Amino acid sequence: MSNNPVISLKDIDVSFDGEVILDKLNLDIENEEFITLLGPSGCGKTTTLRIIGGFLQPDSGEVYFDGEKINDLPPNKRNVNTVFQKYALFPHLNVYDNIAFGLKLKKKSKAEIDEAVMKMLGVVDLKGYEKRPITKLSGGQQQRVAIARALVCDPKVLLLDEPLGALDLKLRKDMQIELKQLQHQLKTTFVFVTHDQEEALTMSDRVVVMNNGKVEQIGTPADIYNEPANAFVADFIGEANILNGIMKEDCTVMIQGKEIECVDKGFTSYQPVDVVIRPEDVEIVDVSDGMLTGTVQDVVFKGVHYEMEVISDDCLWLIHSTTCKEVGTEIGMRFIPENIHIMNKLFPTEDNIFTAKVVGSDAEGNTMEIDIEGTTVKVEGHCYAEGATVEITLPPSGIYVPGDGNGQLEAYIESVIYKGKYNEIILETESHRWLMTGLQDEQVATTIPVCFRFEHAHFSEYCSDDCGGDSP
Repeated sequence: MSNNPVISLKDIDVSFDGEVILDKLNLDIENEEFITLLGPSGCGKTTTLRIIGGFLQPDSGEVYFDGEKINDLPPNKRNVNTVFQKYALFPHLNVYDNIAFGLKLKKKSKAEIDEAVMKMLGVVDLKGYEKRPITKLSGGQQQRVAIARALVCDPKVLLLDEPLGALDLKLRKDMQIELKQLQHQLKTTFVFVTHDQEEALTMSDRVVVMNNGKVEQIGTPADIYNEPANAFVADFIGEANILNGIMKEDCTVMIQGKEIECVDKGFTSYQPVDVVIRPEDVEIVDVSDGMLTGTVQDVVFKGVHYEMEVISDDCLWLIHSTTCKEVGTEIGMRFIPENIHIMNKLFPTEDNIFTAKVVGSDAEGNTMEIDIEGTTVKVEGHCYAEGATVEITLPPSGIYVPGDGNGQLEAYIESVIYKGKYNEIILETESHRWLMTGLQDEQVATTIPVCFRFEHAHFSEYCSDDCGGDSP
């Protein structure tokens, strides 16, 4: 990338009502590129767009345009225009007057306005529609008017906030191609926001994958798809088999107890890792030739390939193949080392390890009460003296969503990754990150009630380095 990006965001922080929306966001946007901010609802992509446009001030951090800091520059003074999700067209004005609106505000002459508007009508293929009422246009035509209105003032950067969301599928695909062609033609920098992975891969020079106010990965569509940085990116971009694995040594990973050759290095011996294998990279072979074996559970014809669900060692695999195998058939599965992607886990440990203070103790009943973020939680089968601090190792299965909705804590869902047998859910509470596993399909960027069960937890009395004993 160049050393002179058209837009540069440096350490941008934004919070609303105590909730972090953007967390030390850093992003450089190059001149004349089509860059897409991609991520689930609530990840911070629209907030990033609003900061670039000047509609929102960051709590901290700097915004640069062509090397000059513009934090205090109002939207109308920035060489940036925005196409909003709902277009924000004026229903009482016709097509011509909607497009001309910005030029009139700039007090351009009638001749200048007429020349610019008619030229832009040609660019967006709406010549002959200049007198048409906005209410008489289709969704796709309204979107073109909104784009023409934003481009007629010749901005250096065009911001597009999910502008295709209101269109039907066929028109949406047509407009993806038209937008990309328009960007190439005008050589304007496009910053596009979407949660649609196909849109991002189809249209972009680069994709910025965001989650929880942070950038997970930046790269070309091919890079993002073929070399995901972590399990979140792999899961969000396209379909993937994401499995728990153990990195035995360099270039050898254990999947479902089998040693399989890969090309990744630099992990510690026997480190737990996430393994990503795309459905199209699984080759169906005879059982005797398979690295793993499985039984076909379901087959769906997708036009160019068959999509098969295969159970292997109680783990569900997705396979895309031009070879069809009937339900109930036992198959072998092979993959070349280059198509096995090894990555660090999103959660640093396999268990939840935290400390809590004992606020109540009943040695006779072998129970105690501990404080977790201001909530008193009862623990049976363990008892430490009141006032003691205990270190707790809680397996992911020890956190659950209560059926009645009455949780001990409220938790924000950071990510949900299906691991073939269950969903691996990473949660955030006031001062902790938690790992929960379960079959429920929770929604990312929402808040849920959670409770704790300690049947399989490990407890030990915590001792700091300066207390004269050993730390756990």
